[in-house]
Amino acid sequence: MSEFERRRFLQGMAAGAAGGLMAAIKQALAADPKSLKQGVIRLSGDVAVNGKQAAEGMAVHPGDVVTTGPVGTSVYVIGDNAFLQRPNTRIDFGDTAAATFMRVVTGALLSVFGKGKRQITTTVATIGIRGTGCYIEADEKKTYFCLCFGSVDLSPVNGQTVSYSTTHHEKPLWIEDGKTMPATVMNHTDAEVIMLEALVGRPSPFPPKRFGRGY
Repeated sequence: MSEFERRRFLQGMAAGAAGGLMAAIKQALAADPKSLKQGVIRLSGDVAVNGKQAAEGMAVHPGDVVTTGPVGTSVYVIGDNAFLQRPNTRIDFGDTAAATFMRVVTGALLSVFGKGKRQITTTVATIGIRGTGCYIEADEKKTYFCLCFGSVDLSPVNGQTVSYSTTHHEKPLWIEDGKTMPATVMNHTDAEVIMLEALVGRPSPFPPKRFGRGY
């Protein structure tokens, strides 16, 4: 996708988006792809990095902890990875030497990742992803996991590893007690995934004919 095509596409997205999502897309439109912003791009409510109230432009590094309160949300970028963190969520990022890229301690997170392998953990699973977009909701006993696109090696604690790929949210799962169970797509949209990809200079990961089917 050329820079002209990227901007035309995002302008169309912005025209149909609402509130904070439109603001984030406008920020992506204004960014030079060769110097994309890092750190906190947008936030509302109670958002903290390492216990300190966050602000737009604040850096987020490996080893940091990002938390949101009951009405807190944040969009932030680390390298070629982008995140939309929902309320009541804690994310612990591993340091540069850690095997685990991040741990979703509790709450909900939509993420898109650049090329290469990364490992995510929750209380009930280890998730190995490759060039992936995914949505996770986690608590102490269970995890909801939707592989929006890409490939995954999903290992429930005390369960068997399953490996699969998707192109458009084909296999959302609940993970609990070492087992995986079919789920439905919930609480995240194509528009949000595409917005995150735009923030790191990438085009929509979805086949054009499928965009806009309610996800």
